Amino acid sequence: MTIDARVSRKAGAVALIAVAGVSLTSIPAAANGATARQPAVTGAGVQAPTAPGSARLPSGLSALSWMVADADTGSVLAAKSPHRKLAPASTLKTLFAVTVLPKFSAGTVRRVSSADLAGIGAGSSVVGVQQGRRYTVGDLWRGVFLRSGNDAVHVLAAMNGGWRTTAGEMQENARKLGARDTTVKSPDGYDAPGQVSSAHDLTVFARAGLANEDFARYCATPRATFPAAGGTTQIENTNRLLVGSHGMSRYPGLIGVKNGYTSKAGNTLIAAARRNGRTLLVTVLNPRSKEYNAVYKEAGALLDWGFRTAGTAQPVGTLHAVRAAHDGGGPMRPVAADVTGTEARDGSPGRATLALGAGGAGLAALGLGALLTRWRQARARGGRSGGTA
Repeated sequence: MTIDARVSRKAGAVALIAVAGVSLTSIPAAANGATARQPAVTGAGVQAPTAPGSARLPSGLSALSWMVADADTGSVLAAKSPHRKLAPASTLKTLFAVTVLPKFSAGTVRRVSSADLAGIGAGSSVVGVQQGRRYTVGDLWRGVFLRSGNDAVHVLAAMNGGWRTTAGEMQENARKLGARDTTVKSPDGYDAPGQVSSAHDLTVFARAGLANEDFARYCATPRATFPAAGGTTQIENTNRLLVGSHGMSRYPGLIGVKNGYTSKAGNTLIAAARRNGRTLLVTVLNPRSKEYNAVYKEAGALLDWGFRTAGTAQPVGTLHAVRAAHDGGGPMRPVAADVTGTEARDGSPGRATLALGAGGAGLAALGLGALLTRWRQARARGGRSGGTA
């Protein structure tokens, strides 16, 4: 009998014990009080409530990936391919802000050097940061959130120890937040080989950001002044749902978060809105329709659907819970890992994962994990070659 066969049989036996143990131990409830379950898949990677009387999803949704979630409870109300890895464009600045914003007070002053502005990608969106001028950190963050200024991101990253250091910290923070689809190469979201995120991860970053009062204030600011030659200039938020511009009306109750665009990512948007004591997050990535303002229209339609549905339909999964406020002791991190019943990371519908409680089932799960690890190691020693990164 081969090592693979022996370990596989042992793993299978322990798996049966673990499954049997589920009925004997408690299963942690999801944030909304529901336990993990098989998500409802309605076709083309879309997961949504299917119970009789559930509101139908908006028609005409063309985005490659999207998600609707309750920011307060972490409940995922509906999603399409939420773990599909796509270029995020400037929505990745949410993770940049979650990582760097708590480190410097708004009144800290930076005199910008040529090194601070080195390496800004061609065609980047900029707010107009100039070498030799002094800016407060508050100025720079307004440049990031309102104008999506890659120049402001570069200066803040330089203050944080440099471009690579910041990318590494963002990557570590993503993992701590349970965001496993994200690979950070360029902290400003500029297209870079291998840089990806997902609707799930970007929603997690926005939810973590909104738990920080400074983040919430900056992303909700429609207009502000910014230092310029001879005084100041007026800057306006590029989020059209927030300000009501370019043919879009301001979405009722909108409180941020971030929009983006690159040639590779297409249009991307994370939008948060609050109504009747409920805050919803919608992330929309790369609409394929040719309609003008498609990303904003699809996000608005999903928000409308979410507010009609929230509290009445069974969620299809949950996000990881994050702290209600940043404690100042390092990057934000999950309080506890909730159950995630959204989608397998290869983009196909997947089974919801049960988190076993203490007791026999918990020990069985640990034993199963150890055996599976040994099995994988045994296969690796067997000399398999090839595969993907």
